[in-house]
Amino acid sequence: MDLTTARTHDLAGWDIGAVAAVEWSPWGSRGDARAKVLANGDGYHVALVEARPGYHGDPHEHGFAEMLYVLAGRLRTQGVEMGPGDAYVAAAGSAHTDFSTDGGATYLSIFKL
Repeated sequence: MDLTTARTHDLAGWDIGAVAAVEWSPWGSRGDARAKVLANGDGYHVALVEARPGYHGDPHEHGFAEMLYVLAGRLRTQGVEMGPGDAYVAAAGSAHTDFSTDGGATYLSIFKL
């Protein structure tokens, strides 16, 4: 999709990200993942995340709902193994105590800070 061409639709209130135009940023506290925050609105962010083998997320509580969709690889969250096509929604106030990937994974994360 070419985001630079003229539009005939109103884009007020929209943030449409082109993956090729966004730089990778470090993700997580250990330096073993990277992300592209593709778009945001109303405080929510859509991030493409590549987690290297051995990645472990830090335990945290969700202040807002968090959604995740696995694109490739396998990961484990809250003791549940997930693979491509699997997804979760964690409700606001839920505790996230287990998140890791042994072999690496790519996923979309939608969250609010």
